[in-house]
Amino acid sequence: MSKNDSSLEALFDAARAAQNHAYAPYSRFKVGAALRTSSGAIFAGCNVENAAYPQGACAEAIAIGAMALGGERRIAEVLVVGDGEGLCTPCGGCRQRIREFADASTPIHIAGADGVRATFTLGELLPHAFGPEHLSV
Repeated sequence: MSKNDSSLEALFDAARAAQNHAYAPYSRFKVGAALRTSSGAIFAGCNVENAAYPQGACAEAIAIGAMALGGERRIAEVLVVGDGEGLCTPCGGCRQRIREFADASTPIHIAGADGVRATFTLGELLPHAFGPEHLSV
């Protein structure tokens, strides 16, 4: 196994472990996400639903929050895992959340229980994105 394969496997394992802790009593659709920062650290999150829709939180948003809490600010790659036949890509809001800490070339891996099914760049999922560089921060 190449270093890249083991790197992706570590992201997959972290996302699957997070998915197992998802709180999804309403949709019963559990999602896990893991991201790797530019320093190599991995942060994971799971979706957490709430009876007062839409007050739940996406797995990607929770992983990004964990990353920020850990003092990191740059996403190098993301892996999202969901069950079912369809690809479980980040929702529009999470695509924008990822964009805050990543650029158009950042890989977003989409997986199911069997492993990675597809890989997109953030630019493919969120073309012509508005980002921090558009503001005078």
